[in-house]
Amino acid sequence: MAESGKAEAGRKKKDGKARPPAPAGIDFLASHGGPFFDLQAQLSLLKQNSLQVGRRAVLFVAIAWAVPFFLGLPDSLSLAPVGRTYLTDLTVWARFFIAIAAFVLAEQQVERGLHVKLDQFMQAPLIAPEAMPAAMRAVAAALRQRDWRNAELVCLLIAALVAVLSYVNLHESHVASWAVRTGPDGDRLTLAGWWTILVSYPLFVFLFLRGLWRHFVWTRLMRRIADLDLRLVASHPDGKGGLAFLAEYPNAYTLFVFGISSVVAAALAKHSLLASLSLNTFTLVVSGWLVIVVALFAYPLSAFSVPLMRMKQAGLLLLSTQATRYHRAAERKLLGRNVIAEDPDEAGEEVADPSKQFDVTRKLSTMLISRAAIVPLAGAALLPFVVVVATRLPFKEVWSVVKKLLLL
Repeated sequence: MAESGKAEAGRKKKDGKARPPAPAGIDFLASHGGPFFDLQAQLSLLKQNSLQVGRRAVLFVAIAWAVPFFLGLPDSLSLAPVGRTYLTDLTVWARFFIAIAAFVLAEQQVERGLHVKLDQFMQAPLIAPEAMPAAMRAVAAALRQRDWRNAELVCLLIAALVAVLSYVNLHESHVASWAVRTGPDGDRLTLAGWWTILVSYPLFVFLFLRGLWRHFVWTRLMRRIADLDLRLVASHPDGKGGLAFLAEYPNAYTLFVFGISSVVAAALAKHSLLASLSLNTFTLVVSGWLVIVVALFAYPLSAFSVPLMRMKQAGLLLLSTQATRYHRAAERKLLGRNVIAEDPDEAGEEVADPSKQFDVTRKLSTMLISRAAIVPLAGAALLPFVVVVATRLPFKEVWSVVKKLLLL
């Protein structure tokens, strides 16, 4: 207490007025909070200081993938025909094994990545002292939205609706599979089929929608912070006013994107679209998917283009004025007078050369998103498609398309 009092007194003594103390950091934990988190905590699946993502990923995969496997024994062990048995159904592996595991494992990665990025606003500091109360209110609002019960209730209702649609689709498919048995008396679901409809599908959809909701909360928080007074500087070596660190936040979602991309790629394979797939069609499909993924994570960053553009325009105007004064002074020193619009009041004026600063400001990028910052995310989005399509098209051609997309 005594040391903090001396530090505060030092600040007052230095500039003659008190400054609001800077917060030590922002306690924004993207994967904490909400009814589902609380339920898992009550079941001792996680702790406040540990998400225990590895253990929970194994448990949820066991519930969604392993239980139907055991319910379908001994038929679950069959490997033929492809797509009709449990072990050869790509969508089963993608949704209930890969995606669910990826969604859970991504929680730790996302929480750590977003927390570090947000804390950098305080450490730099990038938020003006007078805007700090508004920043803390924005964080508090984001935490309330993160914990909003109705949001997870909506996710659960949508998951239930998907389960109903899955039941209708399976019941009317009239195609024998691990989930449906056909016979003279009509189609009936197997125990494995019932479990996937009642448990596996809802769990997969709920985890996916919950992750999207929390990214939406982060998006709103970033856009609110972008509206505050930010201490940006055009000459920052990162070339983005000091905000380049934020452009890397999408890479915290690589596991999440890999999970959902696996589901999309598996659906592409299961619906027999690969049979007539050409290289041009593959390029079109993966390009469209990559655009969707990048747009989802670029939207929060786009809000910072406004303050960056504002700073760039204002800086160039001021530096242009300074450059005019400097070069007029240089002209007088060389020629003894100004060639045009001689002003006696300018005689003897000493002005610093702003040329270097002007050039740096002119090159300032107002777009945070960049290829280098999202290559890992793009790779995670494309990898499942490469694995699936490489079974139908030459790998060299597929890899050539992927490399071109990554270089964009």
